[in-house]
Amino acid sequence: MGKSTKNPSEMKVEPKIVSENPDKGSRVSGKWWKSEKKAFRIKSLGVKSSWQKKQEQRLKDKEFKEKLAALKEEKENKRKEHIEKIKERRKKKEEKERYEYLATKMHKKKLDRLKRREKRNKLLSER
Repeated sequence: MGKSTKNPSEMKVEPKIVSENPDKGSRVSGKWWKSEKKAFRIKSLGVKSSWQKKQEQRLKDKEFKEKLAALKEEKENKRKEHIEKIKERRKKKEEKERYEYLATKMHKKKLDRLKRREKRNKLLSER
């Protein structure tokens, strides 16, 4: 007799792994006795928005973005205008200072010429 005479109750019975979802395979860890965990978030299928609502929302978003872009552009233009005014003011100030400097310099030269003439005249008159 080649068959072993073991009792059926003594034989090890391997549990058959049957998953609820046939798309999912068996657990990698081999813990077949653990229950499958579901996602906690509640999914309600009736809450989906209609196409018309989506279109309206897209239109609102588009208008909002356009308005925001216009405001940003206006702000940037004001900033550039302010910078331009500052540059213009500085340029005018530099020019004014340069003219004042030239006027003082020219005046000084004129005075020097007068002094030299007076000195020359004085030397000539002393002879």
